[in-house]
Amino acid sequence: MIYEDKAKYTDILENSITYLENHGFENIKADTEGYETPKSYNKAGSNINITPDIVAEKEGRKHYFDLSLKSEKPNLLKSKWLFLNTLSTLKSSRFRLITARGHYAFTQDMLESINLNNKTLIKI
Repeated sequence: MIYEDKAKYTDILENSITYLENHGFENIKADTEGYETPKSYNKAGSNINITPDIVAEKEGRKHYFDLSLKSEKPNLLKSKWLFLNTLSTLKSSRFRLITARGHYAFTQDMLESINLNNKTLIKI
C-alpha cells in the first residue's frame, strides 16, 4: 500500500499482523504504531521512499509483505512491488502480497500487468 492510503487501511494492516503472528512469523516489523518500522529505501533521483508494509521472519528466512488494496496511484504501487520482488530475490528472501475482500480483482489485474502472475496471495 502506498503512503497516502495508510490512514485509510490501518484496520486491514492490524488484521494482517495478527494473521502473520498466528502463522508462526517472528520479529515482525510494520509501518504502524506499536511496531518497529522496517528499513526504507530511497528511489534515486527523486524524493520517493519505499517502505515494505510488513517485514517478518519465519524459519530463519526474511519475508517482505505488502498490502494490495485499491489505490489512486496504481503506477506507484506497481513500481513498489517490482522493487520489493527484486530486493527479495537478491537477498534470498520471500515477497508476498496480502489482500482483502473487495480487492482481489484489482490485485490480479495489477499482477498481470507487471508479469508477477506467479505470486500467490494471502487473502484476509
